[in-house]
Amino acid sequence: MSIYQPSVMIAVLSLCLAAPGQLAAQTHQDSGPGVNQTDSAVPGLSRLHDFDFLVGQWHAHHLKLKQRLANSHEWIEFDGTLSSQPLMGSYSNVDDTVLNVPGAPYRGVALRSFDAKTHQWSIWWLDSRTPSDRLDPPMVGGFHNGVGTFYGEDMVKGKRVRARFLWSNITPTSGHWEQADSPDEGKTWETNWVQDITRVR
Repeated sequence: MSIYQPSVMIAVLSLCLAAPGQLAAQTHQDSGPGVNQTDSAVPGLSRLHDFDFLVGQWHAHHLKLKQRLANSHEWIEFDGTLSSQPLMGSYSNVDDTVLNVPGAPYRGVALRSFDAKTHQWSIWWLDSRTPSDRLDPPMVGGFHNGVGTFYGEDMVKGKRVRARFLWSNITPTSGHWEQADSPDEGKTWETNWVQDITRVR
């Protein structure tokens, strides 16, 4: 279980999402030429900008496996939106996601934070369907040769499994993300969620 309490995270995220234009403007000021010059002079801090590609408004197309780790081949298809903005001078960023699942739409927030010591990102997920639940431990990782790989733990039918996020095929106007679970500590993986995004602005 994560030590991060949802009440604290909700308060932080509410502040972050309350005035996106104002925060984006502040972040733009914080990320001025002086900051970028300093970052580029410090080894590893180039990874601070791994998620710069995601800033903006996106249309998202989803394919989600109906049942995870159940030898299922039935997928649910739906659309949604994703809005992403940097925070803390790019040391953090946040996505506000709308998932138009047929008959049960919901929202989610992905909060990411960069560790300048390890040069890795941590990713937390806040789900509108379970706002009072404790947050799961973060997914942790980074980008190499244009592919982002992040690992963590998840619960499937009461059993703890390994989880993986992949970001790939990134262009200025599109990107691909997928989620997979492993019941055997990474020996085999089942992809259970695929998202393709197209930039709106």
